[in-house]
Amino acid sequence: MLEAAEVVFAAKGVSASTEDVARAAGVGVGTVFRHFPTKEALLEALYRGRLQRMAEAARATADAEDPGEAFFSLLADAVEHSATKIAVADALTKAGVDVHRASAEESRELTEALTALLLRAQRVGAVRPDLALPDLMAVLVGASRAAEHATSAESRSRVVGLILGGLRASRSG
Repeated sequence: MLEAAEVVFAAKGVSASTEDVARAAGVGVGTVFRHFPTKEALLEALYRGRLQRMAEAARATADAEDPGEAFFSLLADAVEHSATKIAVADALTKAGVDVHRASAEESRELTEALTALLLRAQRVGAVRPDLALPDLMAVLVGASRAAEHATSAESRSRVVGLILGGLRASRSG
């Protein structure tokens, strides 16, 4: 059901109805409401799931042969898939949900996984040594918001590349 909700909200935005989600999942709307008593509960589950998947992806790349490539690929992928996550977070906030409190466990896991990946990429000289996790999180938010304003996929890729490129360690010395 969450996979169907993800597809529906990505295609139609967070204003899509629970009936749309039920139809996409091949279940009745009552089934959706038995699992998620409100649309906000469904959106919260989607948001938490996004954070969990990103943490899993970061952990999966922890032993990558090229930590720098793994780091930048993960960030680019996170930004590429951020539009729905941002829309869901905004909708939850508008509905009065404290998104940070609701996803505290997933955020903690993501922080741990990103920290490990960041430190490993810094140790091999791929990422600026002065980059701290709070800076990284701010850059990810900024890159995600900037990507929303790109006029094409090519422009989005270029904008994200420019932003993330600022995190690379200097090769001159």
